[in-house]
Amino acid sequence: MGLLERCQELFKTPNLYEVLGVKKDATEAEIRRSYYKVSLKVHPDRAPEDPLATEKFQVLGKLYAVLNDEEQRAIYDEQGVVDEESGILRQDRCWEDYWRLLFPKITVQDILEFEVKYKGSDEEREDVIQLYVQHQGDMDAITASALCCSQEDEPRLCSVIQAAIDSGDVKAFPAFTREGEKKKKARRKRADRERQEAEEMQKEMGVGNQEDSLVMMLQQRQKSREKNFNSFVSDLEAKYSKKSGKPKRAKK
Repeated sequence: MGLLERCQELFKTPNLYEVLGVKKDATEAEIRRSYYKVSLKVHPDRAPEDPLATEKFQVLGKLYAVLNDEEQRAIYDEQGVVDEESGILRQDRCWEDYWRLLFPKITVQDILEFEVKYKGSDEEREDVIQLYVQHQGDMDAITASALCCSQEDEPRLCSVIQAAIDSGDVKAFPAFTREGEKKKKARRKRADRERQEAEEMQKEMGVGNQEDSLVMMLQQRQKSREKNFNSFVSDLEAKYSKKSGKPKRAKK
C-alpha cells in the first residue's frame, strides 16, 4: 500500500498537507513545525493507548520526508503522486532516529541562550503578530502560546501589537483593544500563582541555581497549561531544533 493510501487509512485523507493541517503553500518552517506537533501526538512512547500509533508515526515520517525534499514535493504538488521508489522512502529506514535527528532534545542552556537572542528581536515580533491574528487579540491565548513569555513581558508584547495596529499591519480586534481590567487582573493572578507554585516546588526539592529554577518554572507552567499544546518547550523544539540535523536528500 502506497503512502497516500496509508494516509487515507490512518488519517482519513490522502492529502499530505491536510494530514499536517497546513496549506499547500506552507513554508518549510511551517511544515516542519506542524510535523513535529502532529507526530508528537502519535509518538509510540506518548500515545501507548493508540494501537496504531507506531504505524501513524512511521507514515508521518515518510510524509514529512517527501514534503521536506524539494524535488519530491514538486512532483507531489504538480502530479498529486508520490515516488514510492525514492530513496527517502526506503523500507529499512528507522523513522524514530529520523525524528530525533530533526528534533534533538534541547538543554536548559539552549533555552537560556535562545531567550537572550529572541526577546526584542524581529523574529519575536513576527511570532507575536502571528499569534495576535491567530487568536484574534485574545491576550490569554497569546501569552499562553508566546515563547519566552512571563507576566513581566506582557506590556512589551502589548506594545508590539499596538504598534502593528497603529501602522495598519493588522486589524484592531475588540478582544485586545477593549479587554477589561477584570480579565487582566485574572491573568496576573494566574501568573503569580504559577510563580508561587514553582518557588514552592524549588524549596521542596532543595534547588536554587538559575538552571534548576528555570526547569521548575517550565515544569509548573506546562502543568498549569496542560490543555494548551503549544507549551514552551514543545514550540522551542519544533521551531528551533538544530539546523544541522536536517537530513540530506537521498540520491537516486
